[in-house]
Amino acid sequence: MPYPTFHFILVVDIEGFGRRVVPVQQSLRKAMYEVVRTAFEDVHLDWDTVIRLDRGDGILMLVPTTANSVVLAGAFVRALDDALREKARIYTAEHQLRMRVALHQGNCQQDADGWVGEAINTTSRLVDAPQLRAVLAAATRSPMALIVSDEIYRGVVRHGFRQIEPASFGPVLIEAKELRERAWIHVPGHPYPPGIDPAGPAPQDPAPQPRPTGQVSGRSQAGGERFVFHGNVNVEGDQVGGNKIVNGGEHR
Repeated sequence: MPYPTFHFILVVDIEGFGRRVVPVQQSLRKAMYEVVRTAFEDVHLDWDTVIRLDRGDGILMLVPTTANSVVLAGAFVRALDDALREKARIYTAEHQLRMRVALHQGNCQQDADGWVGEAINTTSRLVDAPQLRAVLAAATRSPMALIVSDEIYRGVVRHGFRQIEPASFGPVLIEAKELRERAWIHVPGHPYPPGIDPAGPAPQDPAPQPRPTGQVSGRSQAGGERFVFHGNVNVEGDQVGGNKIVNGGEHR
């Protein structure tokens, strides 16, 4: 089995995709690929080197480390926002294309059927977070909302590199299935994400969990996801430490 490889992980997801009729869904999928590819080209990132996993109403992308994390969190986000606004000028309300976008990083491993990895799972949870959905719904004049993991925020965003304004990112605590982490939301063109109170208390880091030792492997009962736990699990088999590898893709 090959070793895991490190990637930047980018997920885009179309808002309200399921409520459209099939011909509109087909049109939106085509437009989604066009705007994402255009954004990569605009910031001189090689689209052909990106591993693209289709999610139906979105794309999960494994971006090689030859790309630059500062560009992905800054210039690329602006380029994607510009490309979406360009589409908005020619699309009808029925074809409105708005996106939730998530950015994370981590090890990913390829198997016979695709890619797996804890970081892939985390990014999928982030893009589906209810806080991100609520912010995009509140930002009625914006075509996208971005969420980045705390790891991306601490390593890239908070340093205020070119085309990144840390003060425009608002913290949220994401709790979804096995994920309980702080993340940060940003809406291009907004000084602060609408719907997040800048004067409110910042979400606290998740409290450490007890760590009995053991190892469990098998198939989950809910959703049939393949998983392997190494290290620390509790007596019910839920992970509280160590590494977890699961099937990637969309989880709702």
